[in-house]
Amino acid sequence: MTHLLNEMSGLIAFVRTVEVGSFTAAARDLKTSPSAISKSVGRLEKLVGSRLFLRSTRALTLTPDGQMLFERIGPLLRELDASDDGLSSSSGLTGRLRFSMPVEMSELFLGAIFTKFAEEYPDLTLDIGLTDRFVDIIRDDYDVVFRVGEVVQPDLVVRHLADLDMVLVAAPSLLSKWGVPRTIDDFQSMPFARYSVGSRTAHIAFADGSKILPTGQIDCDSGIALHSAARHGLGVALLLRCVVADDLDSGILIDVTPAGALKPMRFSAVHALGRTVPSRVKLLSDFVALEAQKLSVRARSPGDSAAARD
Repeated sequence: MTHLLNEMSGLIAFVRTVEVGSFTAAARDLKTSPSAISKSVGRLEKLVGSRLFLRSTRALTLTPDGQMLFERIGPLLRELDASDDGLSSSSGLTGRLRFSMPVEMSELFLGAIFTKFAEEYPDLTLDIGLTDRFVDIIRDDYDVVFRVGEVVQPDLVVRHLADLDMVLVAAPSLLSKWGVPRTIDDFQSMPFARYSVGSRTAHIAFADGSKILPTGQIDCDSGIALHSAARHGLGVALLLRCVVADDLDSGILIDVTPAGALKPMRFSAVHALGRTVPSRVKLLSDFVALEAQKLSVRARSPGDSAAARD
C-alpha cells in the first residue's frame, strides 16, 4: 500500500474515472485535462503492473484487476473525502450535496428542503436529481438517494427512514362503470393504470402473500403518471397514501383498498459512503426522515393532508 500512496493523484483520477465513466468527465470534475487524467491512470497501471481499463473509442471498461482495485480503494477515498466535512461541521455545512428522489415525492419534500434545510445551511450547494429510476449512485455521482421499496444491493448502505402506507385508488367515474371492488379477487377483473419499466409490468402484492398481475390500457414508468391516469378514470392505481391524500380528502379519488390488504412501503436513504457518512448527508437524511414521518401521520388524518406542505 505504501507505494500506492506515492501515486495518490493516479488513484484519485482512476476512482473518479470509474465513478463518472470517462476521462473527459473525470477531468471536468477534477478541473484538469483528459490527457492529464489518462497519464495519471497510465502511471498507476505501470505502478501496479496491470491494465485497469480496456479502452475503446466508445467506452472505458474495467478489467478484473481494475474492478478489484476500485472496490478496495474507492471506499477509502470516499471516507477520506468525508473526513474534512466532519471536522468543519461546527462552522456550518459547505460544499456540494447531490441527491436524488422520485418525482412524485419531490412535491412533498422539496418545499420543506428549500424553505428550511437550504436556509439553515446557506453555504451548502444542493444538486438535485428527480427520477423514478434507481440511479447508479457511484457512476451518477450521488451522495445519497431517497427511494421507496426494498433495496437489495449489498454494496450500498441503506438507512430506513419511515414506513409509508400504500393505497389502491380509483376515480368515481371508473367505479360507476366497473363497480367497487370488495375483495382482492375483485381486482382481477378491474382495469389498472400499471407500473411498468422496460416492458415489465409490476405485480400488485398484498399483505397475505397473494399477488395479481394487473391488466389495463395504461402503462406508466413513474408514480406521477400513475396518479394522473387514476385521476382521469383510466384505471385503479397503487400509490403512496401521502401522495394522494388531498385527492382522497376532496373525493377526486376513492380509496378502494380492502382492509389490511397492503403492507407499508419502506422509505430509505441509500448511499455508498461506508461507515464514515459526511455530516451533510446525515443531516439531510435526518431532515427527510422527520418530514416523512410527519407526512405519514397527516396522510392518515382526513382533512389534514393539505397542511403537509405548509
